[in-house]
Amino acid sequence: MKKKKLIDFIQTRTGFLSLLVACFWLKYIFAVYFDFNLGLSDPYQHIIMWLSPIPTAVILVSFGFYFPKPIVSYIAMLVMDFANTVLLFANIIYYRQFSDFLTIKTMTNAGKVSQGLGKSTVALLHPTDILIWIDLIIIITLLILHKIKIDQKSYGLSTPFAITSVGAFLLTLNILLAETSRPRLLRNTFDRSYVVKYLGIDTFTAYDGLKSAQNVQVTKNANASDLNNILSFTKKNYAAPSASTFGIEKNRNVIIIHLESFQQFLINLRVNGKEVTPFLNSLYKNKHTISFDNFYHQVGLGRTSDAENMLETGTYGISDGSLFTSLGSENTFQAAPQILRNNGYTSAVFHGNVGSFWNRNDVYKNMGYNYFFDKNYYSSQAKDSSGYGLKDKLLFAESIKYLEQMQQPFYAKFITVTNHIPFDLDKEDQDPNFKTTNTTDQTINNYFMTAHYLDEAVHEFFNYLKSSGLYKNTMVVIYGDHYGLSNSENETLAPVIGESADTWNTYNNVQMQRVPFMIHANNLKGEINHEVGGEIDVLPTLLHLLGVNTKGYVQFGSDLLSPKRKDWIVFRNGTIVSDKYIIVGAKGIKGTVYNRQNGKQIVNFTPQEKKEIAELAKEGKESLHDSDLLNNHNLLRFYTPTGFVPVNPSQFNYAENYQKMIEIREQLAGNSTSLYSKRGSTTKLYKTDAAELKNRKQEITQIPENVLKNQLSDSDTKKTKQNK
Repeated sequence: MKKKKLIDFIQTRTGFLSLLVACFWLKYIFAVYFDFNLGLSDPYQHIIMWLSPIPTAVILVSFGFYFPKPIVSYIAMLVMDFANTVLLFANIIYYRQFSDFLTIKTMTNAGKVSQGLGKSTVALLHPTDILIWIDLIIIITLLILHKIKIDQKSYGLSTPFAITSVGAFLLTLNILLAETSRPRLLRNTFDRSYVVKYLGIDTFTAYDGLKSAQNVQVTKNANASDLNNILSFTKKNYAAPSASTFGIEKNRNVIIIHLESFQQFLINLRVNGKEVTPFLNSLYKNKHTISFDNFYHQVGLGRTSDAENMLETGTYGISDGSLFTSLGSENTFQAAPQILRNNGYTSAVFHGNVGSFWNRNDVYKNMGYNYFFDKNYYSSQAKDSSGYGLKDKLLFAESIKYLEQMQQPFYAKFITVTNHIPFDLDKEDQDPNFKTTNTTDQTINNYFMTAHYLDEAVHEFFNYLKSSGLYKNTMVVIYGDHYGLSNSENETLAPVIGESADTWNTYNNVQMQRVPFMIHANNLKGEINHEVGGEIDVLPTLLHLLGVNTKGYVQFGSDLLSPKRKDWIVFRNGTIVSDKYIIVGAKGIKGTVYNRQNGKQIVNFTPQEKKEIAELAKEGKESLHDSDLLNNHNLLRFYTPTGFVPVNPSQFNYAENYQKMIEIREQLAGNSTSLYSKRGSTTKLYKTDAAELKNRKQEITQIPENVLKNQLSDSDTKKTKQNK
């Protein structure tokens, strides 16, 4: 009898709405317990979380009730439920990659990072994901087969309004319960997971949308006076350079090698008796390399783009998305390319992915990069690329024909991609002499293979630098942009790196955020530096080595080689690492604090420890806040340091890179400082074992036809072919 009553109820429009809400509630609960990590710590939090998806689901689906025509009403309810499911599923996939939730900025800028994401997205799918969609598939099928009938009854406006009101009441109740457990939840939002835990993904998304709209209005109303506190903070944080290192690399070329997803634990690691990264290991210990073994990435949701932003500008990524995609098209930067341009440098980025990825086409112009060589400048054969662009060995090999045309001194950045999740590597690219791990996690096994490949690619590039003569007048900077393996994989990884999965804790997860940072030049005195540093410190360090004083610039890091530097950094999520402490979440002694030297949690604090931790927490919070204020309000448009010439992005056209280089070389004639002008073509000096080039060596020297066709006149084309 009860079963028949339930079936009869589902045949009504109210029953159909209830069915949709119930199904969404079930899959939301499944996602919370199997995909999200919301830190549910007591029964009350569980109860609030169970309630949280119901109010907004009722409100959204009830919109379909307002359509008087029955068939339209049912379709509208299904559409709203489908949209809600899409939002849930998108957050599930995003959370697996970033351990965070989608923000409005991330969603609205999705088109700028969508190209090239296919393989990674597929790798993040799980078989259980069908459970998120199975209810809609079954319900639509039952409707088509008339097992669920369309309720033809007319409901007017009173019933849908009543249902929406019930949803609104439940939402108010949800917010009140959340406030009793977490007071001022929406005012003190330092962690998005708290809002999702208490109010659900729908309410979080709506709340985030309101915040974004408010930020837009605040930006419009920003003025130069907002800069005062920021300038005061950055000047206080400034560390004067060491007399022994300031300007030691003056007028030298700078090459930045961006190691994708490369973590510090890879350095000196052996797997099955073989070094994973033998060349980088040798460089790390080289007598001309300054290496840092306590250097941390500090990226947020912008991942690689955040690392680039810190490297180039000395400011943090924003808290709720990627600065590149959210603000990069409009913001004013005081970035390394433009700063060094005033010192006679030419700048370029080499990256074998589409130029729109992370909005780089716009951002690099605003940073002052002269050239950006993207996918269009390289081989177009499908097998030459991995999920995120041209394979690393091919990127370096095929970039030489452009690098040799750059006027010296130059500032050049190479962004590698092969060592990126899902860490796929074609069999022909694998080293037969290197055997990877055999853990239960294939992602970990693949990671060592792609890291080994990246090491080989960097080795080949270094060999070219030496054979071409560039090495003797070049400073090479190598750094890892962010973690490759996530916290969820660390316990499986632990035995491989000599740790125990049984004792693994938050302290270990923080230490896994260390990435390599090396500065190599043949006139440097090498050492392994043990001070705590991060990506925010790279720019002032490099500029001081090049003889550029940074005191007048707005930078939130400090020179790693300065004897006056304070030994600490803050992560984008607020966690602080200093020479003494690891303070998780920047909550001070109210949070979890570890002794950084021995990894033991500090429970009973001395008065001195309380004071030091409170000061660090305050400084970390202020640093992130001021950087966000600076970037979100675009305040640098009000400030021009002495000697700095602001960027004019309209002067750059990245579709004409090669043409521009040739024109400049010909105009300068005997005064040209390019390697090509001094030695002629050096592309034949590049030696690579890249399988893709074994039968087509000309790819290294040949300019792609689309580049020649679009950029060079007939006479220029003839000259270029003659030069080759």
